[in-house]
Amino acid sequence: MKSAASVSVHRFSKQGIREENDWLAVEEPLEIRLDFGPTGLRQQKSISITMRTPGDDRELATGFLFTEGIIQNIQQIQDITHLPAYSPEETDNIILVKLDESATVDLNRLERNFYTSSSCGVCGKASIAAVKTCSNVQLPVGRPTFAEALIHQLPHQLRQQQALFEHTGGLHAAALFDPEGQLLLLREDVGRHNAVDKLIGAALFEGWVPLQNQLILVSGRASFELVQKALMAGIPLLAAVGAPSSLAVQLAKDSGMSVLGFVRNDRFNIYSGAERIVATRPITK
Repeated sequence: MKSAASVSVHRFSKQGIREENDWLAVEEPLEIRLDFGPTGLRQQKSISITMRTPGDDRELATGFLFTEGIIQNIQQIQDITHLPAYSPEETDNIILVKLDESATVDLNRLERNFYTSSSCGVCGKASIAAVKTCSNVQLPVGRPTFAEALIHQLPHQLRQQQALFEHTGGLHAAALFDPEGQLLLLREDVGRHNAVDKLIGAALFEGWVPLQNQLILVSGRASFELVQKALMAGIPLLAAVGAPSSLAVQLAKDSGMSVLGFVRNDRFNIYSGAERIVATRPITK
């Protein structure tokens, strides 16, 4: 599966107009289907279509099911396979997740339209109540802590590892770091929520969840849904290169999560959970 595609463009600049090749992030639909139920009463249901960058589809489907509360652990998944496409022009755009017989599926919790745009996974939700997925993970109070200098280094590390972004300029990234600033995982996608689902799905396959000793950095803004997904994985700190939304900050405060915004150019704002950041300078008003 290709994650970037080459196209011909007319490039305008002060030096003139040139015809050149440019790289674009590939955006294709992924239909996620569930196979669930006891023996003799198995059923299949399509639960989501999300526009995503092909690649890491197993992680994306797993992370999506976990952060939506459809599954509680990786052991509930028996198998994940791509199904034949509807037409020869389409490939690997349908994925079937087979759940263990013991897994109880409450599809009413989704209450979403079967279309999710790449820019906002919440847009298909029928109600705000359906978004508030319950998490049983309790965040550790006041820990772990992260040094101020370490936070400043994270965007540079993220950019260094964003291979597809360097080619296309059109992908979001989600990266997982430990308190020493070591990059543990990074995933990219045309949709910011997909990048986070891929990251959490990968962590589930590694057996790392709950991620109570790590932080997550996202390349875009910090939306309500990204805070909710991070909470489901037990992540105590969400940092974003862009701004958080008011609802994201409110959810973080209610849940004891730290949220940082505008983490770039040697600056950042703390919107909640300041106790997890070890500052080297006094706070002035």
